[in-house]
Amino acid sequence: MTLDQLHLLFFKNYDEANLAFGPGINCFVGDNGSGKTNLLDAIYYLALTKSAFAGADAQSIKQGADFFVVKGKFSTPALERPETIQVSMRAGQKKTITHDKQPYDRLADHIGRYPAVLISPYDTDLIRQGSEERRRYFDSLQSQLDHEFLELLIQYNGLLRQRNATLKQGTGSHGFDTLYLQALDDQLAPVGESLSALRVTFLTQFIPVFQRHYAQLADGREQVVLEYKSQLPGQNFRHLLLANERRDLLLQRSTTGPHRDDFVFLMDGLPVKTYASQGQQKSFAIALKLAQFELLAGKPQPGGAAPTKPLLLLDDIFDRLDDKRIARLLQLVADQTFGQVFLTDTNLARTDQALAGVSSDIRRFEVRAGNVAAI
Repeated sequence: MTLDQLHLLFFKNYDEANLAFGPGINCFVGDNGSGKTNLLDAIYYLALTKSAFAGADAQSIKQGADFFVVKGKFSTPALERPETIQVSMRAGQKKTITHDKQPYDRLADHIGRYPAVLISPYDTDLIRQGSEERRRYFDSLQSQLDHEFLELLIQYNGLLRQRNATLKQGTGSHGFDTLYLQALDDQLAPVGESLSALRVTFLTQFIPVFQRHYAQLADGREQVVLEYKSQLPGQNFRHLLLANERRDLLLQRSTTGPHRDDFVFLMDGLPVKTYASQGQQKSFAIALKLAQFELLAGKPQPGGAAPTKPLLLLDDIFDRLDDKRIARLLQLVADQTFGQVFLTDTNLARTDQALAGVSSDIRRFEVRAGNVAAI
């Protein structure tokens, strides 16, 4: 799969931009703050319908404008003609995603069709931040791989919102609807158990791939483990909800379930967050992303079509990674492990030197204060 063209209108610091990409490596070069990462984020929007960096879609509208548009044209060997994806939003209105000018009935129908993997300086947040960050990462990955998981996640989150709203009514003037809470629990329990079971199954596939990539990055010096921390496996979720009902009413939120799960990162039996060096944490995070890429690249396609490699987005790796980790990534690029690559850097000479041994087609773009042009 390749992204052939990208069009931006009032997106972040861009008034307008029109770019044509090559099937190999596409380099965005410019000073810090010029808008290089914003181009990667626009591509991420096309793949996952949301920003990789901004918490709210409205934050992607250029200051002074009241809407943004991101449009891309994709090609794959299985397609007879390119497909156009457009993400647009007007301030105060809902975001719209269209496929060849036809809006999706549900955004979930888009997830997984145009996979992308982003490696950025912020990836170590997965290690340093709380459980919500890790759940979000693994949910996003698993949703691209497994539509059943995505549907269950959407259903679970909807029921959870209703349950929490009902719990908050317990202290309100209208009183508490016990029967409604019980009905919600009856629906929530089987969905939550299925969600947890799919996470367990996914990790049996993911962990060996992740461990192999970490060993290659770190020369096998440390043993890394990824553990799934959940209340559910082997437990009756309906009984857990009932046992915690009084506490849930007191706190006005659901305190048990898959939305409380965590993924524990260990190195030689100790928490990576506390005991690993910065370099080890970076290797751990990169290994997670390389495993993500490998699983997405091997995902079966509809109709028996050949698997397609995700877009790979590399943000400021030359500034933020040491030579050894950069060399490992570039070796994978040279070996054509990856498909189409988009990377950012502040130094064109350094980029050219790093890619000197890569035979892939390379295109370069200069970015200056929200303006971008091929060079």
